[in-house]
Amino acid sequence: MINDRLAALTDYPFRRLTELLADLAPPRGVEPIVMSIGEPKHPVPALVRETLAAEAAGWGRYPPTPGTPGLRRACAEWLERRYALPAGAIDPDAHIVPCNGTREALFAVALLAVPETVRGERPVALMPNPFYQIYAGAAVMAGAEPVFVSAAADTGFLPDFASLPEHVLRRTALAYLCTPSNPQGAVADLAYLKNLAALARRRDFVLAVDACYADVYCGAPPPGIFEACREDGNFDRILAFHSLSKRSNVPGLRSGFVAGDPALIAEFARLRAYTGGATPLPVQAAAAALWRDEAHVEESRALYRRKFDAAARLLGGRHGFYRPDGGFYLWLDAGDGEAAARRLWARAGVKAMPGAYLCRPAAGRGPGSPYIRIALVHDAATAEAALARIADVLRGDGA
Repeated sequence: MINDRLAALTDYPFRRLTELLADLAPPRGVEPIVMSIGEPKHPVPALVRETLAAEAAGWGRYPPTPGTPGLRRACAEWLERRYALPAGAIDPDAHIVPCNGTREALFAVALLAVPETVRGERPVALMPNPFYQIYAGAAVMAGAEPVFVSAAADTGFLPDFASLPEHVLRRTALAYLCTPSNPQGAVADLAYLKNLAALARRRDFVLAVDACYADVYCGAPPPGIFEACREDGNFDRILAFHSLSKRSNVPGLRSGFVAGDPALIAEFARLRAYTGGATPLPVQAAAAALWRDEAHVEESRALYRRKFDAAARLLGGRHGFYRPDGGFYLWLDAGDGEAAARRLWARAGVKAMPGAYLCRPAAGRGPGSPYIRIALVHDAATAEAALARIADVLRGDGA
């Protein structure tokens, strides 16, 4: 016997993509380029290796689940710098809990936030559509009903949670928001964030803001939920999730943190003592060093700008191309995302993610069905070569 909620989980997007391309192979002599997964391939900062070596004795000790004081302090100071908060606005001991990357924490927050019932009914977890699969999986396994809220072009690629009917909002226990969003790269402005924070407090649900792309942008720094709360310093019902994977090009380090409502943070820390999510001490030391350093982040942003410049040159004016406000994805309208992914793999050796695999269908067709997601994670030369192949295939299709 196993948990029967597992039956409600859909196949993960990468498994679906493997099945979609199973009968195809890249052209002979063409080096495949995988752009379907958001795994940064920029250089790992040298200070990671240096810090891990210097702190190697820590591998021989059990790490504290709440994180070291040094790591919590580094996270708090970064939040204050990044979002122009007053000094001391973030208490490292009350507002911060480190985690093993935000993926683990975004799943665990549903276990924290979803009660057995809300007003005598089954709880609801809201999420954008397209969505990060962890949101849906977490909601299902916590016993909530996932409600997918369209985040298509007509809503600025952001979900309009406030427009949901009363029978949904009265059952809402948790809402996920990703900004900058994956895959569209949309950024919620301060007015949007203030209104959503107010809605969470008025309706008494937890707002989980996935901000793992907060430091990946080409223009102005994307605002964050803490800026929206800056005037009164009220973090009630708010949790923000930040990660080093994208910011510092260290997805293998598995390090991030959750920040926000002190009451929720205290309960989250208690939950994590049971889930066994302690981060090794050398990793905590490396993470603290990364949060304190901005030079490597600026270098990485410059690389992304070069790649988006190449994308604009090769794809601009076609396939619904736009330069996103944040993140490192292209969200291209190819007419039929699955068909386009098959052609790109068979004709050009480029692996792209069909947008339909990141969505839940609505009225028979998901908002991502026409799209493909392209992750600009490689070095500039590899990315430009892949973009040229993509442009050639889509141009040949008349897309």
